[in-house]
Amino acid sequence: MQRVWEAGRLIDLRSTLGSLRRGAGDPAHRFDAAGRFWWACETPVGPGTMCVAAAGAQASAQAWGDGADWLLAQLPALLGDDDDWSALDVSAVPVLHELRRARPGFRLARTGLVMEALVPAVLEQKVTGLEARRSWRLLLHRFGTPAPGPAEGMLVPPSAQALLELPTWEWHRLGVDGKRQRAICVAASVARRLEECVGMTHAEATARLRLIPGIGIWTAAETTQRALGDPDSVSVGDYHLPNMVGWVLAGRPRSTDEQMLELLAPWSGHRQRVMRLIELSGMRAPRYGPKFNYTDIRAI
Repeated sequence: MQRVWEAGRLIDLRSTLGSLRRGAGDPAHRFDAAGRFWWACETPVGPGTMCVAAAGAQASAQAWGDGADWLLAQLPALLGDDDDWSALDVSAVPVLHELRRARPGFRLARTGLVMEALVPAVLEQKVTGLEARRSWRLLLHRFGTPAPGPAEGMLVPPSAQALLELPTWEWHRLGVDGKRQRAICVAASVARRLEECVGMTHAEATARLRLIPGIGIWTAAETTQRALGDPDSVSVGDYHLPNMVGWVLAGRPRSTDEQMLELLAPWSGHRQRVMRLIELSGMRAPRYGPKFNYTDIRAI
């Protein structure tokens, strides 16, 4: 099944959809050599795969599987059709101003799938990115299902029911501790109610997500950013983001969450947009000392 969509503006596929990919080896999200984006997921009507290409203001997509219709209907939202940047003014920060001018097609993606965003966000709690990406890959390779269509090697993430059926020792083999396992399982047990967040305001969605034990402000923000395209959420509690924001906006090598929020306050309503521009700038705070030495819990 196919669809062509005219956005009426430039489309920056890689900048818009890059945040959905959990590392270069993500089996559910990938960019191919031609620059097309492939997405395998469990939609509300079944598994599906979609391939998206963009040229100028036109996006073309093909989809396969039971979820093909749903995915094609989701294409405009996925590419940020409802994400209005017209009121955002970053002229006070030259590097962000130039980046905004250089990438006029960049928008915040909205997948419309809460559990798909929530599970990898929980896996990223209190561990390094390397550990989280490895757990996500192992989860899909061991318990995912082959993606419909021609996407060789791609996998659909396990459904909520499949997550509930995983025994404790399998989570351990994935490198996931008990706290994160419990958070995912509780969320999976009320997955239908969580998917209702897509029809809520961002504040209401955040409040519902945080009712789940083990889902705090950071995980809720990471989820609403991708599933709902939340333009104002900030991942408070992140290890790297305060330093990144402090460095770009104030030239300060180290910052706290409170200082980060203070720096972002002038852009209330647009803080996630500003955060994404900061991330895309490639500017990083200086590093001091050795890297964090993690413990692989699979060996315990």
